[in-house]
Amino acid sequence: MKSYEINPLLDPRWPEYLARNPQSSAFHSPAWLSALQRTYGYEPVVYTAAPPGTALQNGWVFCRIYSWLTGRRLVSLPFSDHCDPLVLDWADLNCLADAVRQDQQSLKWKYVEFRSPGSEPVVPNGFAASEAFCLHRLDLEPSLDEIFSKMHKDSTQRKIRRAEREGLIYEEGQSEELLEKFYCLLRLTRLRHQIPPQPRKWFSNLVACFGDRAKIRVVSKLGRPVASVLTLRFQHTLVYKYGGSDRRFQNLGGMHLCLWRAIQDAKVTGLKELDLGRSDWDDHGLITFKDRWGARRSNLTYFRQWLQQPHTAAWKTARAKQAIAHMPAVFLSTAGRLLYRHLG
Repeated sequence: MKSYEINPLLDPRWPEYLARNPQSSAFHSPAWLSALQRTYGYEPVVYTAAPPGTALQNGWVFCRIYSWLTGRRLVSLPFSDHCDPLVLDWADLNCLADAVRQDQQSLKWKYVEFRSPGSEPVVPNGFAASEAFCLHRLDLEPSLDEIFSKMHKDSTQRKIRRAEREGLIYEEGQSEELLEKFYCLLRLTRLRHQIPPQPRKWFSNLVACFGDRAKIRVVSKLGRPVASVLTLRFQHTLVYKYGGSDRRFQNLGGMHLCLWRAIQDAKVTGLKELDLGRSDWDDHGLITFKDRWGARRSNLTYFRQWLQQPHTAAWKTARAKQAIAHMPAVFLSTAGRLLYRHLG
């Protein structure tokens, strides 16, 4: 079977295919790919068995990453929690994997990576598991009352009610003012955890590319923003991708109110699922937080095909993490602006 390459930002068949494929996600969408390209310069490409001028029946989307720091890589997809190959069967996937492998060898990609949710992902020949995460998804098919009743009574229901009693002010939209409030809280949170914040233009580009399918949700107390999340809508799914809060007001339940209003909004617009994103398996606090919303867990596995067997250098990773943990906040912010394009 012959394979072809298409540009998913220019070929109208790609969004048409996503619209009729139930496995597609916000991370496959031209909006997400366009934001990646605008912010980090990544080059998107789709491998497919469909000849030019025919309808797509399969497609495997990647970004080509050219980095002098971390090497040339083919990733599906950078900064995306998950992005399954959209294929009919294992034979289709292996056909496309052969084309990917040929490009990897001729263009010297350091590795090829894809990120697959599910307990039994379909894996093409030559790929091996490299990382594992926990993925949470909340079923929005039941009524709001049923969804609320399945939440943890003390840790979730009580905090939502506390936030409502406190008279917190909720805002939503895509304005520059809301984006600034959101980014200040996200930056505050990431610096608190000694993690470099993403460049602000990444979020500006997400809002610009998704339009009204992106929504910034901010909760304030007496005019001071205390919690915020950014959600993305794609077909029947709402994706909670980023959030931040002011720890001084954590007891008010601002983050819980943000997510509860997102769920209410999703129900009104007929969405069927809330994607709460990935968590490291050793991040017990985050996993417990998502469990208490009544979300179901699943495995999320990242697979890689290496051009050459990688050398182990765990000590370098440990030293880098140690250095970042002791960076002053101003250097962490600068590191985020400079390094993220190399980390996808």
